[in-house]
Amino acid sequence: MPPVIDGNVYAADRAGMLSPAVAGFPSLVYVPNGKSDTLSVVDPHTYRVVATVPVGCNPQHVVPSWDLKTLWVLNDDCNSLTALDPATGRPGRTIPVDDPYNLYFTPDGRFAIVVSEARQSLVFRDPHTMAPVHPLALDCPGVDHMDFTADGRYAIASCEFSGRLAKIDIGAQKLVGYLDLGVKFMPQDVKASPDGKVFYVADQTAGGVWKIDPDRFVRTGFIPTGVGPHGLYPSRDGTELYVSNRGLGTGAGSVSVISFAAAKVVATWPLAGHTSPDMGGVSADGKVLWLSGRYDGAVYAISTADGRLVARIPVGAGPHGLCVYPQPGRYSTGHTGDLR
Repeated sequence: MPPVIDGNVYAADRAGMLSPAVAGFPSLVYVPNGKSDTLSVVDPHTYRVVATVPVGCNPQHVVPSWDLKTLWVLNDDCNSLTALDPATGRPGRTIPVDDPYNLYFTPDGRFAIVVSEARQSLVFRDPHTMAPVHPLALDCPGVDHMDFTADGRYAIASCEFSGRLAKIDIGAQKLVGYLDLGVKFMPQDVKASPDGKVFYVADQTAGGVWKIDPDRFVRTGFIPTGVGPHGLYPSRDGTELYVSNRGLGTGAGSVSVISFAAAKVVATWPLAGHTSPDMGGVSADGKVLWLSGRYDGAVYAISTADGRLVARIPVGAGPHGLCVYPQPGRYSTGHTGDLR
């Protein structure tokens, strides 16, 4: 694994720190439309859709490969991955992969990990061919999202439909244990703090973010945010964490801003109109937070300076795990752009 810089897992993610591997890639926002079976490609400068590309059934997320050279579209119901060339934005080969709800890469780049939500499993695969190497079955309905410890030895995954978290030994490719939050809870996205000492877990029904000690694997606190917290995105300077509050059908979506240092919400940005902010990422310069409007057929561009809704862009039906690309960072651990 590339060494952590200055004890900060996000030190290579600061504004403008683009890897030579992404040199020449156009800046675009890739939006998988789960109910339209299409990919909307948005120009972030004009806030316009510049292409609509047919992909497979129920695309869930667009995920950068570990080496940053490929974007993978996860066609969950078609059991396949479609490779996109980020130099052109065009689709290439399609690979059969069973139940690819989400996709991650081990920090050392040795394995891809396909999160098979319906199968309750994590499947370690070759990161280039996606050939299966080792399936890891979990007693964890709704396994969806995860993040890796600073040293890359462990991952903590959320299980939406069982109210629990799972800790995985990456080297051994085996389960360490479970942490039960409670059956009434629905843990979603997972992100490490800059120093890796705290894991933050958005919980859609708890109305906030859990703080988890990744070593002892216990709860250490809770930060209330808004209705239906779903996605977690560090700011480009690594000081804040943006939380997308999906609204749970109310249409009153918002973004909460958590200070890593203070471990509390320091700002709340209500979004104008009927909104359902879900998954996305931060622009390369750190000035715009891009989020999909899961139930509104739209993408939101939100100013990180003041939370203002800069643009609302119509896309297809059921937009989900959009990817802003390229982004700063040396390598990708997956999801919609978890770079380090």
